Amino acid sequence: MKQAYLGIDVGSISTKGVIIDDGNNILSSEYIWTEGAPIDAVKRLVGLLEKQFDKREYKIVSTGTTGSARKLVGAILGATMVKNEITAHAVGTTAFYPDVRTILEIGGQDSKIILVENGVAVDYAMNTLCAAGTGAFLSSQAKRLGIEIEDIGDIALRSEHPASIAARCTVFAESDLVHKIQMGYQKEDIIAGVCNAVVANYLNNVGKGKRIVSPVVFQGGVSKNRGVVAAFEKALGCKVTVDPNGHLMGAIGAAILAKNSSIRKDFDFAVEDMDFRIREAACGKCSNNCEIICVYRDGKLIDSWGNRCERGSVNIP
Repeated sequence: MKQAYLGIDVGSISTKGVIIDDGNNILSSEYIWTEGAPIDAVKRLVGLLEKQFDKREYKIVSTGTTGSARKLVGAILGATMVKNEITAHAVGTTAFYPDVRTILEIGGQDSKIILVENGVAVDYAMNTLCAAGTGAFLSSQAKRLGIEIEDIGDIALRSEHPASIAARCTVFAESDLVHKIQMGYQKEDIIAGVCNAVVANYLNNVGKGKRIVSPVVFQGGVSKNRGVVAAFEKALGCKVTVDPNGHLMGAIGAAILAKNSSIRKDFDFAVEDMDFRIREAACGKCSNNCEIICVYRDGKLIDSWGNRCERGSVNIP
């Protein structure tokens, strides 16, 4: 039976999963909304992946997790590899674009830039304060204008005179957008201005002080927006590559990391039928007063973390 590898990327907005083979070919993939419940999202995701997966020909021998809930999901799935999203995105991207020098990534509520040299991530930055350079900002402005988020890119490309939208922060950008609406600007010009504002905010905040070198690969959900891609190409003065699976690249990277690990552990799809509970416990055994996170599967403790010294360690049966 052939070997396969599962990678899952759990973010605040979306949860992504892929199953790959030894050649990094995608055997199964899904992209769903997290909806504030990462455990439920992952269980749902696993069920969807299973429907596409040929268990007669392949078996999953290792699992990798990444994203904001990577440790929690790793404990639930019995992952053999748990890595941060910077590493996962870099590994996934360089596997398909070995010459890449700059990785731009914009998701629903966060964004990041990764600089690569000789296939290795050497520097990175993430947004910290402002949401004006994220998918959530685009989505809220599309709703304000009565436009489907999927149509923003095509509408923006129709503009011949993009409106100038303030890009300093979400509050200023939204105020400026409302002003432009009241002034009677064409909808396509406003949308193009919003796309330009997203790019300007990203470059002025996330990319500030970074030397952006071609080849450039753009990924994350916002990479599907042709208006934002065009705005990046104009601002950077170079071609920006968008991979068809760029929205899944974190999960792909996690799967590749699991594949390259020497640890093997068969994955059981029955996880979707298991009951998981998360409980917090205050240690109180020293001045650190750590909050210990305990993960239970079907009533049995399977993992814990949060202690900063051995006094807070929890014995796993």
